[in-house]
Amino acid sequence: MKQIVGPLRRAFIYGLISYAGLILINNSELDLPNMWIAYLPMFIGVYVVTQWLDKQFRDRGPQE
Repeated sequence: MKQIVGPLRRAFIYGLISYAGLILINNSELDLPNMWIAYLPMFIGVYVVTQWLDKQFRDRGPQE
């Protein structure tokens, strides 16, 4: 069970932050020739924040 908790936590964090980012970008009325100009930096940032938050949760978890 412990082996699945980490990946599930990262997937949940990534899904939550990326969904919020997509809502923000799609509602910002950007007029770009290709929306990947906005999406790519957002997804890279989401990945970095997800890894950082996961490390924070892992470090604050129960110590064995």
